[in-house]
Amino acid sequence: MVCKRAFMARLSFLKGGPMSIKEQIQEDMKTAMRAKDAQRLGAIRLLQAALKQKEVDERVTLDDAAVLTIVDKLIKQRRDSISQFENAGRQDLVEKEKFELDVLSAYLPQALSEAEILAAIDVAVAESGASGASAMGKVMALLKPRLAGRADMTQVSAKVKARLAT
Repeated sequence: MVCKRAFMARLSFLKGGPMSIKEQIQEDMKTAMRAKDAQRLGAIRLLQAALKQKEVDERVTLDDAAVLTIVDKLIKQRRDSISQFENAGRQDLVEKEKFELDVLSAYLPQALSEAEILAAIDVAVAESGASGASAMGKVMALLKPRLAGRADMTQVSAKVKARLAT
């Protein structure tokens, strides 16, 4: 007897490739329901709701890049909430937010190393022909789709600014 996950993996292979992130989220939600893991299910449902809201608002079907953008936004919100709750001394809410952060982080691709980020910045600067801080927008426009979900864009922005200042 073949387990359902293995069957779905084979099916996705036959369809022409691995599962999309949206399909993976859907499968993870079903798994959490079967396991009666209410905390994980709640976190996944929050993500599902954010994805559905974006699709309904903009009348589009989200691709993996758009899903990663939403996951990244939700992760930022969780990090902000964690710092706010820590300042307020609400450890119970900090733990809840950290759990949701861990669940959301599982959908992001592996983070880039410092050297890979700097190499991507150098490539983008060369492609755009940027020189000086006034060209920062051009460089960031090239980098954002390439590094989305794989690097903290705030840190990337600071590195670009430093690179263009020299």
